[in-house]
Amino acid sequence: MELNDDANIDTSQVEDLRGSSGGGGFGGGGLGGIPIPTGRGGWIGLAITVLVVLLGGGLGVNKLTDGGSGADNTALQTKCQTAGKLSNLDCRNTLYVNSIQKYWVTALPQAFGKPYQPANTRLFSQAVQTGCGSADSGVGPFYCPADHRVYIDLTFYQVLADQLGAPGEFAQPYVLAHEYGHHVQSLLGTEAQMRRAQQRDPGNANKYSVMLELQADCYAGSWARHATETTDSGGKAIFKSLTRADIQQGIDTAGQIGDDTIQRKTQGRINESAFTHGTSAQRQQWFRTGFDSGDPTRCDTFGGAL
Repeated sequence: MELNDDANIDTSQVEDLRGSSGGGGFGGGGLGGIPIPTGRGGWIGLAITVLVVLLGGGLGVNKLTDGGSGADNTALQTKCQTAGKLSNLDCRNTLYVNSIQKYWVTALPQAFGKPYQPANTRLFSQAVQTGCGSADSGVGPFYCPADHRVYIDLTFYQVLADQLGAPGEFAQPYVLAHEYGHHVQSLLGTEAQMRRAQQRDPGNANKYSVMLELQADCYAGSWARHATETTDSGGKAIFKSLTRADIQQGIDTAGQIGDDTIQRKTQGRINESAFTHGTSAQRQQWFRTGFDSGDPTRCDTFGGAL
């Protein structure tokens, strides 16, 4: 995978909250009142809250990043306008966001007949206040339907590499593309339909959540198929190249964050009734479906269930 050094990085699509603090905190005991990311309410995440176990228990967070008006992109803008900008993790991830959103600007109306509405990604440190409530880094990246934003603590990538066994560079844009898949679901009304289905049929709430997450994986695959076609505001390609090996990294990442794989690592056993995101095989299958077809309309994981 090679990004284009000459591509303009649009930092307006990212809000850097890492230099701000909203005060307060969670204290020293685990996750407190953070909602479980099942899709039944609040935010929707890439992985599941047992990531905290992999990090060694409670995070002991004592800093709460302001999710309101505390963004300051000054440092980000400076870094992403200088020579060697793509050696910076912040700038590479901002460019991934640019590519993903540029894809959906065209793909959403073509595939579904609806305009795409951009959503910012908020970079936070340790913990953050969102339109869906409070969350900390232990939950991994997530999308909040209430404020239409993606949230990520970039230190998650180190956890992904060291603890979850997904060190590949393409794991990063896969993570973001999955979360923007949730934004697409919100724009299309799929997420709201899923929640209504959960309310009607609470016994199968987790199954509906799995369908939602697998569709986001498929949407991520669809973006990946077209990533090299995306351009910056001046028409320059964002990606110079994207190889089959890169795509395999995305598939491998999907395999490392399946419910069964994470449960096996953290609990030593598998409980299918607690699945909320799908098995490793399912996540890989639907990412491949999106990539192989390049068509988001092929991502019907619900099969008429809604």
